[in-house]
Amino acid sequence: MKDAVLGRIIGVDTGEKRVGLAISDSLQVTSRPAGAVDAGIAADRIAALAASEEAAEIVVGLPLNMDGSEGESARKAREFASLLEARTSLPVALWDERLTSVQAERLMISADMSRGKRKKKIDGLAAQLMLQSYLDSKAFRRAPGNSTDI
Repeated sequence: MKDAVLGRIIGVDTGEKRVGLAISDSLQVTSRPAGAVDAGIAADRIAALAASEEAAEIVVGLPLNMDGSEGESARKAREFASLLEARTSLPVALWDERLTSVQAERLMISADMSRGKRKKKIDGLAAQLMLQSYLDSKAFRRAPGNSTDI
């Protein structure tokens, strides 16, 4: 029996100046960076990307403090998620994205990427890392024998 197509998921890593984007495959197994956009036009670009990719869902990174509490950045991410939900009529989930930018930076440094290239790619890679974590969690919950109440 063939696997059902679940639909693509758009990953969003919000920032003050730029918003990183990532997209999953239609089976929601893997993700890839989809670049970054200016924060001022991000909602419009994400809505257009979601429509062109026939996305089923959007995941917005929730920048929690290291102790798990929410600060001003988390409040802004929640507001942005609400805006995307209203603009796209898609379900929008929030997902912990602590340290994804640090992880992305370390990966690019280990790949010996120049500072200039890292600056251009970090937002998309951080979004990809956050989205992949979300996809992995969904796959774990769907696996036989695993509880859906994680």
